[in-house]
Amino acid sequence: GLTEAEILKWYVQPGDTVTDGQVVCEVETAKAAVELPIPYDGVVRALHFPEGTTVDVGTSIVAIGTGTAAEAPERTPPPEARRPVLVGYGVSTSATRRRARKDAGVPARANGHTPATGGRPLAKPPVRKLAKDLGVDLATVVPSGPDGTVTREDVHAAAAPASSPSPSPSSSPSPSAPASYDSVRETRVPVKGVRKATAAATVGSAFTAPHVTEFVTVDVTRTMKLVEELKQDKEYTGLRVNPLLLIAKALLVAIKRHPDINASWDETAQEIVVKHYVNLGIAAATPRGLIVPNIKDAHAQTLPQLAASLGELVSTAREGRTSPAALQGGTVTITNVGVFGVDTGTPILNPGESAILAVGAIKPQPWVHKGKVKPRQVTTLALSFDHRLVDGELGSKVLADVAAVLEQPKRLISWA
Repeated sequence: GLTEAEILKWYVQPGDTVTDGQVVCEVETAKAAVELPIPYDGVVRALHFPEGTTVDVGTSIVAIGTGTAAEAPERTPPPEARRPVLVGYGVSTSATRRRARKDAGVPARANGHTPATGGRPLAKPPVRKLAKDLGVDLATVVPSGPDGTVTREDVHAAAAPASSPSPSPSSSPSPSAPASYDSVRETRVPVKGVRKATAAATVGSAFTAPHVTEFVTVDVTRTMKLVEELKQDKEYTGLRVNPLLLIAKALLVAIKRHPDINASWDETAQEIVVKHYVNLGIAAATPRGLIVPNIKDAHAQTLPQLAASLGELVSTAREGRTSPAALQGGTVTITNVGVFGVDTGTPILNPGESAILAVGAIKPQPWVHKGKVKPRQVTTLALSFDHRLVDGELGSKVLADVAAVLEQPKRLISWA
């Protein structure tokens, strides 16, 4: 479960009046960045931690009281005067600060504008996205736009100090490094959020579950033709139809034929837990790092329903709106490394799962078809599985079935 969260952004300050449902801050856990709403009306009395602080789950982070904004103190009241009410997680009042980021001061601009001191910084969505891409905290940016609005130029200016200084014409490159290298030899990046969770999960998986990976190269020409046909089908209008859809369905069919692959290892009870449902995980690369949201009860969905679920999963992940619930409870995963142009990989299992399927790039290749060498659409599949509960025979049968469906998509009907 979740044990800690980092406070990314405060949208309120002491003295602000808040209403039921108003978002007061954004926090990042190991699973997702989420906005926390206030559950009632009141006045902000105190913010117990600054932005960048990581606190334990269950910690009180903001105090809300009744009364008017004029009655609210400018700073956090002394401990004996606090009546903290937790927003989002539990009611602890004795937790201590874990750690906080060090934020450098930002000098004021010549035009006299200063960053907003209360509420969320004013900026249009494209500017917010630019700031996120450049790693700029909008709260530290000095706005130059109308009414204190942060502009694209402001974001670029704030990001400029972080970039490497241009060498003077008289300077010469170091003999030990190419001229294109930065003068800074190393950069240390704090490990937190999704990256921290990914590191812990992959290390735990790699050194707990004995991995076996098998490979098969597949002629998916018929599958690619079916994809094009489905795109023209009225039932799929507005839906995302791509090879991943049929690969996912092929894996679901293979699991139905070999249900023991859909299981987990219970170390405490020394039992194999076979799942009679499939929560299909899809690995997604996002600006926050690698996440694996899953489609609940994917085994029960029709092909159009699965297409809709995949489309929603991908768009939600790209927009950074994946909920913590969507990241929990997966039983088997697909990772599509082919989108990066690579042929295959040896994927690491998600903790608690027994199998993960990697899909390589689909490319035209010479292939023996009906006794003749012809150009065909070919890909390579890789299936990693936990050898504690999946032996070579079972893993091989599952991978062979996925390949068979992709070679002959009509098996989706005969094997379903």
